[in-house]
Amino acid sequence: MDGKQPQIYTARMNLERDLQAPLRRYWGYDSFRPLQERIVRSLLGGRDACVVMPTGGGKSLCYQLPAAMLGGKTAIVVSPLIALMQDQVAQLAQMGIAAAQLNSAQKRDEQAATIRDAMQGKFRLLYLSPERLADSGTVGWLQEVPISFFAIDEAHCISEWGHEFRPEYRQLKRLRVYFPGHPIAAFTASATQRVRHDIMDQLQLRQPDKYIASFHRPNLRYVAKECVGRNQNGLLLRAMRKYRGSNVIIYSPTISRVEETVDFLEEHGISAVGYHGKMDPETRRRNQERWMSDEIPVLVGTLAFGLGINKAAVRAVIHLSLPKSIEQFYQEAGRAGRDGLPADCLLLWQKRDAGLLAYFTGQISDPNEQARAWGRYDEIRGFAESRNCRHKQICSHFGEKVKWKSCGACDVCGCEINWLSETVEAKRPKRRGAVASARQPRGLRPAARAGSERWQAATHQRSEQSAPDQELREYLREWRRARAQEQNVPAFVVMHDTSLDALCATRPKSLAELRGVFGFGERKTEMYGRQILDALAQFAGGARATPSTVKKAKPTEETIGLLAEGRTFAEIASIRGRQLPTIYAMGADLVERGELEFDPAWLGPGKQASIEEVCARLGLERLGPVKEALPPEITFGEIRLVVARMRLEHRKPD
Repeated sequence: MDGKQPQIYTARMNLERDLQAPLRRYWGYDSFRPLQERIVRSLLGGRDACVVMPTGGGKSLCYQLPAAMLGGKTAIVVSPLIALMQDQVAQLAQMGIAAAQLNSAQKRDEQAATIRDAMQGKFRLLYLSPERLADSGTVGWLQEVPISFFAIDEAHCISEWGHEFRPEYRQLKRLRVYFPGHPIAAFTASATQRVRHDIMDQLQLRQPDKYIASFHRPNLRYVAKECVGRNQNGLLLRAMRKYRGSNVIIYSPTISRVEETVDFLEEHGISAVGYHGKMDPETRRRNQERWMSDEIPVLVGTLAFGLGINKAAVRAVIHLSLPKSIEQFYQEAGRAGRDGLPADCLLLWQKRDAGLLAYFTGQISDPNEQARAWGRYDEIRGFAESRNCRHKQICSHFGEKVKWKSCGACDVCGCEINWLSETVEAKRPKRRGAVASARQPRGLRPAARAGSERWQAATHQRSEQSAPDQELREYLREWRRARAQEQNVPAFVVMHDTSLDALCATRPKSLAELRGVFGFGERKTEMYGRQILDALAQFAGGARATPSTVKKAKPTEETIGLLAEGRTFAEIASIRGRQLPTIYAMGADLVERGELEFDPAWLGPGKQASIEEVCARLGLERLGPVKEALPPEITFGEIRLVVARMRLEHRKPD
């Protein structure tokens, strides 16, 4: 045996004796969440681990804490997103934990300096992408780094059976070959039994400690409703009025739908920002930060939004279409209610969503992957249409057996949202026979009614007990935004929502009292303590948050105004930060409603006549056949404008 091994073992044992001190010192926490302490001890003990913990369960602390305790060594964290790495490194810096990242956005000399420092053991954590780790050059210098262990985040991406399979993750199996003596820990929020076994096989984990947290989130209310036509927008507006002043995430299926939804909400006086993959990175990050810092309450995003989002006080997550899988829905809906308070997860889907999913599934060329995609399709379709308890369906999907018959926290078990169910029920078409016959009567079973009443009473009580002073909360949020802007970091890096609410509740008057507030470790108290005490004193003396006086033009008003200036649709898209099809769609809607006069100058010479001639033959209902019958240089946007004018003309009385 290597003579150093007993010394390392003794050092690890000493570190394991007291975890409370570093937990309080760095994070400002007095206790662990379920499973966290056991996972930390596994990594400190040098053992492999497979950890499945729901979104908001505190996975990052499980590898960050042991990394911070193992001085002179570096934990290598594999993470899939640059933004996620940046945020975690910034958070660790605020806690006084040395961490760094390597990514393609960095300059070459910056990367070289990070590699040199890593080889000298200057970092407790080093974040790499799976693509970077797969590079042969990386393996060479990484073997010179004093590594403590490897932590694989979003580990379900390694499995072909996972809902977000990424081929580059498969290369991580090389870790066991090149670093046979180092522990490997896999972390994920959503993995079925099959995926968990695949993760352990692919990473060649050696007798790993397995930690599978419960998938039951009792503070979340799951509601799935099938919408018809434009009814969905009406329901969305009702939801926004219900959650007014609260943080909300809306998931949209496409980029154009994201932009249309943002414009729709802003037309009705609801501040919202978008997030999708075709935005330039700076705009995307700015929008995310405006939402994270509570400047804007509603974020509308594609599935590109969400990984690593650390915002506790999200009161609702709304899906405007069927997700691709139960795992995706669970992961995205799970971003609600991370503070433990009641939150709603609404699935407002339409039949056409299922058709679109089926179409894209049919386009998959690999037969095995297509079969897996059809399996996911059947599962999420069944989840949306089934009249079985939704919490139970989710738990069963992930292999967790539950004993209850009624959760009392989903629409199936009687915990419905009245304004939502009444509207949808009135317009819901008949379901397919098998599903319709399985539906329960509208009258609730006594057990379901009792469960629903208990959930409503318990969540109402928790909300009342935890409600902060709103004026003080807004004042501290303004202070937090200012500090974040000064340092060019996200607001949650300065202070989490839960810590902000704890400040509102306790109102500490000294640094000693501040150190007892949730989330204030030594470094954070040192950095911000005196400023926070000053801010609290100023609020007590009458200071308040500065009200916003900026009045933004509605999207339609802005678009109409720019057209009146003679701007092209392409120029308007650039000015408004929208994709061109979104602007064409808005223009067409305005024309069809008679709110914008059609201008032939919007189209090139001869295009209007060509479109009108084809529409006269093929009709105005479907644009696809019209597009196919026209020259390729005529775009869908141009067709939409002409069709809108023709539809308006047809509706006018003779």
